Amino acid sequence: MSEVRTVLGDIPASGLGVCDAHDHLFLRTPALAGQELDDVDLADGRLRAFRRLGGASVVQWTPYGMGRRAGELAALSRAAGVHVVAATGLHQAAHYAPKALERILPELEELFVSEVTEGIGATGVRAGLIKVAGDFHGVGAHARLTMTAAARAHRRTGAPVAVHLELGTGAADVLDLLCGEEGMDPSRVILGHLGRSPDPVQQLEAARAGAFLAFDGPSRANHATDWRLWDQLAALVSAGFGGQLLLGGDTTVPQTPGMPYLLRRLRPRLERFLGEEPAHAVFVANPARAFALAGA
Repeated sequence: MSEVRTVLGDIPASGLGVCDAHDHLFLRTPALAGQELDDVDLADGRLRAFRRLGGASVVQWTPYGMGRRAGELAALSRAAGVHVVAATGLHQAAHYAPKALERILPELEELFVSEVTEGIGATGVRAGLIKVAGDFHGVGAHARLTMTAAARAHRRTGAPVAVHLELGTGAADVLDLLCGEEGMDPSRVILGHLGRSPDPVQQLEAARAGAFLAFDGPSRANHATDWRLWDQLAALVSAGFGGQLLLGGDTTVPQTPGMPYLLRRLRPRLERFLGEEPAHAVFVANPARAFALAGA
């Protein structure tokens, strides 16, 4: 039976229910100075609002060293009645102090494995996801290092690998590295932010390769997100790839509409525009497969 590793332990993948496939309860980075997500009460409020709208699980993509507050996640999950999946992994170099990178880069694979199998620090919370990041239209040296470590940690733990695509670009390069060079099964890769570069050819190529495609429209209205989301999803469903699509709120700053908006506005529109069956796949069936531990 497939299982997903949540902050309260492993659960049957079929128990995830309605899932926000890409979000952040907590996030801190010098790239967004003064806009940190660091308030436990606000995180609790967003989770409870998500639950009232029928939400059952949230996958937090916040990786190592970016204020993920792993020690708070179990209590928040329990209190709100929402499954939470935590992430290990490493973002782009710009999000870290150079000295911190010097210390951690040589140990990335072991760090990722340890946080999935043993826990994040002394919190007792185990990560169920490895999050890394590409570069604008490519994979640079830092991204290559982190993705290689992620692929090898995946082989040892079964945890899926989620990838931040910079402005939605570089999917082919990411898949070449993870699945070509490192031999990952594409179905264990989740490509994030594809909607920020509404390139239909890139999206179809990634879908044909077998990866999951995560769209996170509400996070930034100045990108081609909500207003092109429907045509992108419709094209992929029509092409037969409805079983590989995911949606997430991607709350990155306090002003992001995020989790509640995902179910309050986007889900009803998806049901009206594409139908209840594709919507159920996006919110329930697809996350259960995308976030399951390989071999579990």
